[in-house]
Amino acid sequence: MNKKITVVGAGNVGATAAQRIAEKELADVVLVDILEGVPQGKVLDMTQAAPVELYHSHLKGTQKYEDTAGSDVVIITAGLPRKPGMSRDDLLLTNAKIVKSVSQEIVRYSPETILIIVSNPLDAMCHVAYEASGLPSSRVIGMAGILDTARLRAFIAMELDVAISNVNACVLGGHGDTMVPLPSYCTVAGIPLADLVSNEQIEALVERTRKGGAEIVSLLKTGSAYYAPSAAAVEMAESIIKDQKKILPCAAFLEGQYGINNLFVGIPVKLGKNGVESIMELKLTTDESDSLKKSAASVQNLLDALNKLDY
Repeated sequence: MNKKITVVGAGNVGATAAQRIAEKELADVVLVDILEGVPQGKVLDMTQAAPVELYHSHLKGTQKYEDTAGSDVVIITAGLPRKPGMSRDDLLLTNAKIVKSVSQEIVRYSPETILIIVSNPLDAMCHVAYEASGLPSSRVIGMAGILDTARLRAFIAMELDVAISNVNACVLGGHGDTMVPLPSYCTVAGIPLADLVSNEQIEALVERTRKGGAEIVSLLKTGSAYYAPSAAAVEMAESIIKDQKKILPCAAFLEGQYGINNLFVGIPVKLGKNGVESIMELKLTTDESDSLKKSAASVQNLLDALNKLDY
């Protein structure tokens, strides 16, 4: 029996994720959206691409959560995207209502599933999904660190004009302006980044990474990033579906690790068939540890604001 992945939200991120899953033949795909005809139309288009790309995944577009029953993994992308001038936090209340409702519907039909959250503000939405779904914390994971790390890797490769595959990097913390890129963990073909560029260049790379999403929003003007976010979410799904046990930076629920309690924050985790199978604790400098705790405090502020609202 084929594995099954549901993608909730047939916008740019969700539809592109569904396409990537189908082309990789990771699983059969259900694409869910409240807009009548949209998931059906996009799935029909993907199905007609199958004879060209030669993939055999079965796809279904629907408005009915009944069709998601038995999903091994569910990627939640539903919610409003950012527009120019908006922060991720501006989306807080509206997207919290959406993620809460979606999470409750999903577990009704797939009580053993693993949730991958993409909706913004990411870390807060993980907490909403965790509480609404009632799933163990190991089965609710946020897509953030892979995307932020990919942006840093891309910027380093662009700066040095080297193969992207030579670049390794790590970004911790919340998905936003308080994220914590770790230059000390950045290497190019094993060479420390600090041996190749100046401190000023490193700081510029870090700052561009922090504003990576906003840079794309400002260029697109009517939307936000979706190629890289969908690729990051699918890498997580693949590690889970195939039990690859990849170590990936994701938003996971911390219970004392890094001195942080009861919050979803981006850190390296091992992802396998059970979701988050272990959390990796890196050795951080005092400044890096302080920055991570500051980032966690920013996530806590969002949750405090959300707890005051009726959603």
